[in-house]
Amino acid sequence: MNRYLIEKITALQVRYDFGDGHPLLGSRMRDIGLRRGRLYALLHAGRGLLLDRTGRLSVAGWADRLDHVADHSEELPTPAVLLRPDGHVAWAGDDPADLRAHLPRWFGAPVPATAATAV
Repeated sequence: MNRYLIEKITALQVRYDFGDGHPLLGSRMRDIGLRRGRLYALLHAGRGLLLDRTGRLSVAGWADRLDHVADHSEELPTPAVLLRPDGHVAWAGDDPADLRAHLPRWFGAPVPATAATAV
């Protein structure tokens, strides 16, 4: 009963239908340990998060609203996950082109490089 209530309160049982794909897609990522601390602590900023074990992915164009953490945590069950600010998995995989195709759906249009560097 305690586990049931904890999962209800933390929304770990909530799974959104984001279409076909990786088994984690649409589910809330659990709080895993990273070199930089705990995953949920990184989500406190209210921004999206790309958690990347490969170190080959990029959020260029979306860095104003999305954090990129390259971490080789063994607790991450896939090469990389894109998390919405609420901790739900919006994308999982390791293909940079596939990631770039999914970023606009969740985080809007990319900021052009010239606009991102202008002050």
